[in-house]
Amino acid sequence: MQSKPYPANGNSKSNRAGGQKDQGSLQSSMNETTPISKKIAFEDNRLLSTVFGQHDCHLAHLEEKLGIVLINRGNQVTLNGSQAGCTLAEKALRDLYQMAKQGHALDIADVDGVVRMISGDRNSPEQKVIQGRGSKRIKEDDQGSLKINTRNRVIQPRTPAQAYYIRSMLKEDMVFGVGPAGTGKTYLAVALAVSNMIAGNVDRIILSRPAVEAGESLGFLPGDLKDKIDPYLRPLYDALYDMLPAEQVAKKMASGEIEIAPLAYMRGRTLSNSFVILDEAQNTTSMQMKMILTRFGENSRMVICGDPSQVDLPGGCRSGLGQALDLLKETKGIAVTRFTSKDVVRHPLVARIVDAYDNDPRRDD
Repeated sequence: MQSKPYPANGNSKSNRAGGQKDQGSLQSSMNETTPISKKIAFEDNRLLSTVFGQHDCHLAHLEEKLGIVLINRGNQVTLNGSQAGCTLAEKALRDLYQMAKQGHALDIADVDGVVRMISGDRNSPEQKVIQGRGSKRIKEDDQGSLKINTRNRVIQPRTPAQAYYIRSMLKEDMVFGVGPAGTGKTYLAVALAVSNMIAGNVDRIILSRPAVEAGESLGFLPGDLKDKIDPYLRPLYDALYDMLPAEQVAKKMASGEIEIAPLAYMRGRTLSNSFVILDEAQNTTSMQMKMILTRFGENSRMVICGDPSQVDLPGGCRSGLGQALDLLKETKGIAVTRFTSKDVVRHPLVARIVDAYDNDPRRDD
């Protein structure tokens, strides 16, 4: 049997179409890498010192991250480099300019956050936006960035995962934030809780975490009960003081509007009209996790934060967080945000440390 010959080049419609498609893809790729030079201008010169940073450190950081060259003169910036890099740099500079216009004091972390947001995928299949109720104190602008207003500062997401996390907390009654340290899980939850309290959406903020030592025995701790549990709850205090003036934190804690308590104190309670945050949830047992989840009351929201890779429970004891994620993954009204090392917003070295530990073949799963 004679084999059918392949169509000759140029004589097949499908071949021409395929060739055109390949040529178009190649052209698009070439356009992204072809060096270009373009100028952008800003209206207010006074804001540019904030945008550029001290000694133009923000521009230098953008150059290093995007592999381009930025030259600033007066109210103009000349961008030299690949089309893709220059496009990202222009968007980043315009976003930073808008932040400076709104009164933000910018730093390198803000530059990194803007680059992550404009280059990330905000609608990945794993992080689909859910519909639900909103908040008077949080708004979504034309670019889709979410902003949380507290007394001390305006907070906005620095990674696409953080944006999804905030949306989830706005639209669902219960949210799990799972991932490595430094991704903003607890910080953003506390910010949203404070914002909801200021707006009158909830009467109380309840912050809790299990009192589990991080792999070492602290021995006897002096003082009354508050003195004994405060070391375990210090990260929650730190986040609160970042959102509210110290005198307001003290006043609201004295009145019971803000309550910080170890997990063991939640048994038997119904937490209504409250914004509840459980931190370090990976150190809960199965019974503890079930207990706190079933405290949920009317007009409340609950956020459970944890890092499954840092479990400090005694050997052989299963983490309640892992079990809850398995059992509740299909439950209506619950959203899960999974962070990775790419979402670490602390020092860049933290992300590299997280990756090193995650890639260690000898690590305990």
